[in-house]
Amino acid sequence: MNLTGKRVAVLGAGRSGRAAADLALRHGGEVAVYDAGREEVFDGLRDEIRCCPRATEETGKACAADVVVISPGIETTGGFASSFARGAGEFIGETEFASRYFDGLVIGITGTNGKTTTTELVQRMVEAGGKSCEACGNYGRPLSDVVIDDHPPAAVSLELSSFQLETISTFRPDVAVWLNFSPDHMDRYRSVDEYRGAKLRIFKNQREDDAAVVRFGEEVGKISASRISFSATQSDADYALRGSEILCQGAKVLDLEETPLRGLHNAENVMAALAAVEAAKVMPKEAVAVFGEYSPPLHRCELVRTLDGVEYINDSKATNLHALEAALRSQSRPTVLIAGGKEKGLDYTPLLPVLKGRVSQIVVFGEIRRSLVDVFSPVARTVSAESLQDAVQIAREASATGGTVLFSPGTSSFDMFSGYEQRGDAYRKIVHALK
Repeated sequence: MNLTGKRVAVLGAGRSGRAAADLALRHGGEVAVYDAGREEVFDGLRDEIRCCPRATEETGKACAADVVVISPGIETTGGFASSFARGAGEFIGETEFASRYFDGLVIGITGTNGKTTTTELVQRMVEAGGKSCEACGNYGRPLSDVVIDDHPPAAVSLELSSFQLETISTFRPDVAVWLNFSPDHMDRYRSVDEYRGAKLRIFKNQREDDAAVVRFGEEVGKISASRISFSATQSDADYALRGSEILCQGAKVLDLEETPLRGLHNAENVMAALAAVEAAKVMPKEAVAVFGEYSPPLHRCELVRTLDGVEYINDSKATNLHALEAALRSQSRPTVLIAGGKEKGLDYTPLLPVLKGRVSQIVVFGEIRRSLVDVFSPVARTVSAESLQDAVQIAREASATGGTVLFSPGTSSFDMFSGYEQRGDAYRKIVHALK
């Protein structure tokens, strides 16, 4: 994609926008970055890039660019983005833009939950199989930042959110991984179908010689790629679970007891990674060694400490109902649940059968706490807390030796924190301060 003499407008001065601007500049574009923020959000951009602070819809209407590249955090159907799209020769996202400059192996990974763990596992396995590989995209560095390297990797393990997939047009992964699906981001999408449709775009440009790794039973419609299935609960899948053993077509591949990974959700992450790497024909000879050395990501069913015989689990990355349900199902001890956060318009009633009998008490906090008291009270004693610190203290008093305090919010953190990482760090700090 030759940008010499072409005007490139990048929307958003965050990590993705900055990386896209640098990439456009590298390929000869006349680059301008637009952001609604003040001048300081542009600090550190190259001198050759024109900075346009305090951008509005009126700014967009006056912009005539050959290519507009939008960052994933900006709503594509909103007035701001739409104003720039009207005068654009082409309107694409950062992932689509970067993919046009990468000729290596692409393993794309999407799903409502488990993307980060699977992305990390794929990256490690590909490297163990002899190819250089970068885990990137919605995880780690933006793809634009990776492809601009003087020596880019031979492969990428590319975590893809629905926001990134909304704006692809020609992007085609050699292997597409569909982990699971449950309603999420209803504060951005008008319906569950719209959210699902954005994610399904991962298969849009695949061909018969590509591979699609899909959780058994998931409805993804008609796709051109060769399909490989996995499931921790269905024995008919290509990759299945027998006890703690992962099987491929009935043959043992590895035993999860030899790894630090536990729970059905992690079993499926492992299966998906194995299937993806095998489909890409870079399976390492000793796959078990890769998993045995792997440490799960922070904030995902992370054991913070054991105090007075009670395990304190940090699952701050559970920003939706599916992740919360997975965390609950993986617990084998009496559990006190801490949940709550931002109101995202989700329906929590499907969780009631899972909560019933699994939790001894629920402590709720954040913007959504009052409505959660009403929803959860019929199946378990539910207490409202004014802060996360209060929630932890209440949970401690409600727990007993041999039990678990599970911090699995089930919604996003933006009512009180900058992200799930800050929320998880706060929980960890509060728990370590308990005496």
